[in-house]
This record gives sequence, structure tokens and C-alpha cells, in this order.
Amino acid sequence: MDKNVTLSVEIAGVPFKNPLVAASGTFGFGGEYDELYDVGCLGGISSKGLTLHPKDGNEGIRVWETASGMMNSVGLQNPGIDEFIDTGIAQMRQFGNVLIANMGGHSMEDYVAGAAKLSNADIDMLELNISCPNVKSGGMAFGIKAEVAREVVKAVRDVCHKPLIVKLSPNAENIVDMAMACEDAGADALSLVNTFQAMAIDIHKRKPVFNNVYAGLSGAAIKPIALRMVHAVCQKVRVPVFGMGGVYTAEDVLEFVMAGATAVQIGTVNFNNPLAGRDILDALVRLCQQEGISNISEVRGVC
Repeated sequence: MDKNVTLSVEIAGVPFKNPLVAASGTFGFGGEYDELYDVGCLGGISSKGLTLHPKDGNEGIRVWETASGMMNSVGLQNPGIDEFIDTGIAQMRQFGNVLIANMGGHSMEDYVAGAAKLSNADIDMLELNISCPNVKSGGMAFGIKAEVAREVVKAVRDVCHKPLIVKLSPNAENIVDMAMACEDAGADALSLVNTFQAMAIDIHKRKPVFNNVYAGLSGAAIKPIALRMVHAVCQKVRVPVFGMGGVYTAEDVLEFVMAGATAVQIGTVNFNNPLAGRDILDALVRLCQQEGISNISEVRGVC
């Protein structure tokens, strides 16, 4: 890394060598990508979404390409928190960057039990995915209504002794109210946005592409909306924000930082270009040099 450009940032007391983080669900536990480039160059990695018990994920088609993006209905396939603690953490630790454990759940009890386990494990931060459907409330995601989100974040905060990130859904009734509720309930940081609810239809079969009908839309197509949401949230909260949503280039990274984000997560681009993390980071150094930016933090929130 060029000594004339400082990319290091700090979030909730955790130092990151740079603001680029591999987003959950797009990078596994890092091993596959590390065969292609040294993923230790990234500031951090957010793990595959974990649940209290192992999950096989959804049946049928799971990924569908769209114009300037993709849709997914993977269904949180993962080995479960216990297996992650036994084997996944050691794998991720070898890379030498910030280890973020991403966790979802389908009930308050799942969230609390999972957070308690991970809080006692060798992770640096816990990222709480509140976009999961609450099975006890008819399938509505925890991250739709601010008061429901406040309850689950507070319950997790009570058992979590690690820095707590709450990952927000863009499908929330009001993303700013949601962010403020999570901050009030004890979140140390926020990450946004998760995927947008969307749909695809197979006109030949005359039926929805996905078994669950709706799926999550990500990719370059959502960036302008995600950027607006990150900007709006950063105007109202005091905690640091991880911005994400359609980040493909170093210019995208700077846009999110200028909108107020402290760090930026990359997701769908990893499927388009498996070397994206390395490439974007290298380009970010050159871009900062071209723009006369000696420390990336100096342009945070300028917009």
C-alpha cells in the first residue's frame, strides 16, 4: 500500500487496515477467493450468514442474472454457528484482517442464543442481519418495523460483548427511523443496504423463477438508491456506517465514503470479478492520489 495514502479506519474500537470489506453471502469464509489472490489485503471479511443450527438453504433456482445485477434466493445455507466456531474461525483468522461474523435468525430466541455463542468466540465483530423473516409474526422480517428491530437489537445487545453491527434492510418502512432505533437499542455500527425484494418470471414456464416467488436484488442497478439511503442515515446517526449496494469500482467506494460511510462492503461484484477486492483496493490508492486525498477519512461525509 502506498505510504502517501492512508486508508486505515477505526470502527467501534476495531482497527481496519483499509475500508474495503467483503460482504456476507458473497465471499464464503474467504478460502475460495484466497486461492485467487491474497484476501488478507482487505480490511475485513464478513462471514457467510450464520444461523443457530445448520441450514440447507432454499430449493430450486437460487441465482438469476438481471440487467446490471443479480437476484438470489439462497436461503442462508450454512454449517451452523457451532461448526463455524469449531472450524470456520480458524480458517478466517489466517488471513489477518478483521473477522466479522454475520448472523441471522427466525425468532428472537435464535438471535439471542446465537449471539451469546458468537460473543464468546474468537471474532472481532458481530453483524446482525435483521432482514430474516420472523416465523412467529407471519414471516415479516425483523427489519421492516423500527420497534420490532429495536427489540431484537436490545435483546442481542444484552448478551453480546463484541462490537455489534446491525445490517439494515432497504425494505424497511423507514430506513432512517430503523437506523435510529437500532442505534438507540445499542448498535455500535450499522451496515446498509441489504438486498431489495424483487421478482423474476420465466415466461416459457409461465411461473416465477424462484420457488419462494420473491428474491433479493443486488448489483450495480441498486447503487444510486443504496447511496441515497446511506447518505440519509449518516445524517441522523452518530455510530459508524458500513455502506454497500452496487459497489463495483474505486469511484463507488469514494462516493459511499463522501456520503458518510466509514467503510464499504463489496458483494455482487465478487461474482462478476473474483479478483474485485484486490483490483478495487489498488484502484482506490491510485484514485486518492489523483484526487489529492492523503487520508480517506478527510473526505468522509463531505456531501
